[in-house]
Amino acid sequence: MSNSSFKFKQFTIYHDKCAMKVGTDGVLLGAWAPIANVKRVLDVGTGTGLIALQLAQRNPHAKITAIEIDTVAAEQAKNNVLHSPWADRIEVLCLDFRNYQQDDKFDLIVSNPPYFMDALKCPDEQRCMARHAGGLNYHSLFRHAVHLLSEQGKVSIIIPSEVEKTAVDAAWSHKLFPSHRMQVFTKPGKPCRRVLLTFGFQKKTCIEENLCIEVNHNEFTPEYIALTKDFYLKM
Repeated sequence: MSNSSFKFKQFTIYHDKCAMKVGTDGVLLGAWAPIANVKRVLDVGTGTGLIALQLAQRNPHAKITAIEIDTVAAEQAKNNVLHSPWADRIEVLCLDFRNYQQDDKFDLIVSNPPYFMDALKCPDEQRCMARHAGGLNYHSLFRHAVHLLSEQGKVSIIIPSEVEKTAVDAAWSHKLFPSHRMQVFTKPGKPCRRVLLTFGFQKKTCIEENLCIEVNHNEFTPEYIALTKDFYLKM
């Protein structure tokens, strides 16, 4: 596989024109987000279109809208969708999520959001837009999401562990409450690096889980294999 693309079992992602390449975070969210019985999905900041395509593979009935602010990335996402088996169910829109209006509500909103909220900006402007919160921070993500969610709708995100409190506090301020949380560890004994979170309008006991990716280098845990085996070629 060349550096310009990444082949999965049922689709291929070309990412040579996107600032953020295919990575573990996106695959984890696409494999984990609660897609069962969902009819309409919104993917905020779709990048390559990876998560939208994973969700389309997992649910053969879901219709997915994927939003991307970067014009070059949006065009590549459109091409990835066009060459996938699910082009008839995924729409890619190039626009700012904060300006997106839609009367029909979504059952699921997913986002692998910009995460270097307080870090120094990188010199690559496109990569900066993809990786830095900038205009789309957690408050604006949740603030706009609540107007687009159905009554039983959910928001699922993946974030670095160090910003979890910021994200959860932002969700609470917009009356979205955690219902499912998974801490992600690269290896046993290593600190938690990523957290998968699902929020909804209902207050209830949050399901808590842990996921370890590797036992040793390239020796994946049974739990990680079970979660991602429908996508990765070598699983």
